[in-house]
Amino acid sequence: MTETTLSWVLGIAIILVFVIPYLRNWKKRDARTQQKLEEAKSKGIDKALMQHPIIDLSTCIGCGICVRVCPEGEVLGVISGKAVLINGAKCVGHELCKDNCPVGGIEVGLGDISSRQDIPYLQENYESNIPGIYIVGELGGLALIRNAINQGSSVGQDVKRTYSRREDVDFDVIVVGAGPAGMSTALELIDTDLNVVLLDQDEPGGTVLQYPRRKLVMVQPVTLPHYGTLKNLEYSKEELLEIWQQIISEKNLQYKSHHRLTGVGVDADHFIVQTNKGDFTAGRVVLALGRRGTPRKLGVPGEERPKVMYKLIDTESYQNTDILVVGGGDSAIEAAIGLTQQPGNRVTISYRKSDFFRLKSKNQERLDKLVKDQLINVIFESNVQEIQEDKVILTQHDETITLANDYVFVFAGGLVPFPLLKEIGIQFGQVAA
Repeated sequence: MTETTLSWVLGIAIILVFVIPYLRNWKKRDARTQQKLEEAKSKGIDKALMQHPIIDLSTCIGCGICVRVCPEGEVLGVISGKAVLINGAKCVGHELCKDNCPVGGIEVGLGDISSRQDIPYLQENYESNIPGIYIVGELGGLALIRNAINQGSSVGQDVKRTYSRREDVDFDVIVVGAGPAGMSTALELIDTDLNVVLLDQDEPGGTVLQYPRRKLVMVQPVTLPHYGTLKNLEYSKEELLEIWQQIISEKNLQYKSHHRLTGVGVDADHFIVQTNKGDFTAGRVVLALGRRGTPRKLGVPGEERPKVMYKLIDTESYQNTDILVVGGGDSAIEAAIGLTQQPGNRVTISYRKSDFFRLKSKNQERLDKLVKDQLINVIFESNVQEIQEDKVILTQHDETITLANDYVFVFAGGLVPFPLLKEIGIQFGQVAA
């Protein structure tokens, strides 16, 4: 064998030593990702409900950076050298995949909403099909505090450009919802002479108010109009709510709590905002309601008892107690995890389905560990039948389960505001030409 031939043989052998294991690993990774995608499809969680990564396959080089930087985990994967959306329901819009893609092959948005009946049609300035009514925040389909703040600021700027103060209405601008989007809208308008009021069915904070105590909220640095920049990447719920209260006090924002929106009417050149505590006229209306709506009740005997609650504000108030958490979403799991951390609590989760389908990865991992350590008891395919003074009655298949109980937390979703919006005249999906 000549020296040249030997060199070629050795070179090929060395290449094969590295290439064959690489190809095997690549094939295994593809198979695992494909399996995760099939599992997501079978559970119905592959489709995104709100914003999600939109991949340009002609640009994607399959480097996998988008997969690694996603803080939610398993939203994206790589199959056959191209990025794919695996679990669109987990995307909350951090946009780290977009920011870190070396070839600019990812956008984060809503995609085609032409047939969506849960995404209102909005113009570029966030105005609905009804001139003068704007929609901002989660209600428009985009999650994340940063998005909500930026949208609210944009609407405030649009109102400045297109509207002048009037004396024939109660308020120039009524902002319904005192979460990040609503607060940002009101702040953007404080340097004007417009008469602006914030209405909310609860207290300031919006969706943030529903989080368990001390839950950390991840944001990217974002600037609140006429307040300053929220520079930290994480804020506790308490820190954010303290900021909201400080803003209302220092900036002298008009705020009315416990005003639940019941309708919006149009009368000539102004709007009539109807609430459970009276009606107000306005020149412009900004709907920053969120998507949770009014908490959905179980409709079972005993649900009116004081021990039944629909949100968890302070886990430290509950110790050495028997607690039932009803629901299978992130809010229910986060509440159960928080309650488990308190001394002596015995926590059970009742969920009507056979598994948890849409949990964030971190919540799933923490829950799995607590169940394994027997610190949380999960009863799948169960329903609450009755809530008594010191116990709850569940049914699972044909069996009756009786649990000792001190408190019940119900996280069964909310009565979403979409029917109300449709009554107002807001159109969803694509407005016909």
